[in-house]
Amino acid sequence: MTQPARSADAGGGGVPPEIPDALRLLMARIGPVWADDIRGHIAAMVEGFSAVHQSAPKQGVTVERNVNYGPHPRHELDVYLPSAGDLRPALVFIHGGAFTEGHRNRSPEIYANVLYYMARHGVVGINANYRLAPDVQHPESAYDVGSVVAWVRSNAARLGVDASRIFVLGHSAGAAHVASFAYDGRVHGPDGPGIAGAIIVSGRVRADNLLVNPNARKVEAYYGADVSRFDELSPVGMVTAESPPTLVAWAEYENPLLDVYSLELAYRLAAARGRAGPVLRLAGHNHTSIIAHINLAEDRLVSAIRAFIERPD
Repeated sequence: MTQPARSADAGGGGVPPEIPDALRLLMARIGPVWADDIRGHIAAMVEGFSAVHQSAPKQGVTVERNVNYGPHPRHELDVYLPSAGDLRPALVFIHGGAFTEGHRNRSPEIYANVLYYMARHGVVGINANYRLAPDVQHPESAYDVGSVVAWVRSNAARLGVDASRIFVLGHSAGAAHVASFAYDGRVHGPDGPGIAGAIIVSGRVRADNLLVNPNARKVEAYYGADVSRFDELSPVGMVTAESPPTLVAWAEYENPLLDVYSLELAYRLAAARGRAGPVLRLAGHNHTSIIAHINLAEDRLVSAIRAFIERPD
């Protein structure tokens, strides 16, 4: 078993840097044509934001890396601990990757930026990998989300976590896995998911293999190609009145239909629970920058996330 490495990170300055004008201009240029070259645009965003995050604040955060939470090689996570305090909330981050790829460290800076921000603001951050298609199919990746939550719960005392305040944030395909775990009783079991809330960012919460979907074959790798089953397998169809509180967010420039599916999820949650939950459309951002800009000066999304953690319902 891989032994976790623990280090205190003193990198970065004390003031989060602004998104540089050149990067803003690049976002404005590629946003309207995002779907024309999603892979290339994602790479440009990861490269641009990784450079900015080299000077983003990280001080006072202790990181435990390469911690195993299960038997598979991808059952591995990193823990980001605040400098002090106990009985703190925890936030689990589940990365995207179109169901067939992705890693919790997309680059040395992305997606660690999400957890550095949370830890700097008194929230224990957990950055986790999970098993991918085609090695596994639905709902196995959602079970992995549940295993991460169970690991946090079993280690809550050591980490200073309030086990009643565990939140899970998923992005893109990761949001589909988080939503399946949060809403599907067949996955989380009769005792419920055991989380205080879910945060769904740019989520592919409806399975589809439409022509407009550039990742249609990757969706099929995880959900199968039987279109008649897509409704029953999609998280939007699993929502009930008992579903945990959920913050739904998406970017102005998304992978095709992810904004539509985000709105559908928000509506179904509101209808099932009898009241609308928090939603946020992040103008000017794209499918990648919505996550990659966290821990920089712009705080629209992270302010909404912190408000949700403080008062999820």
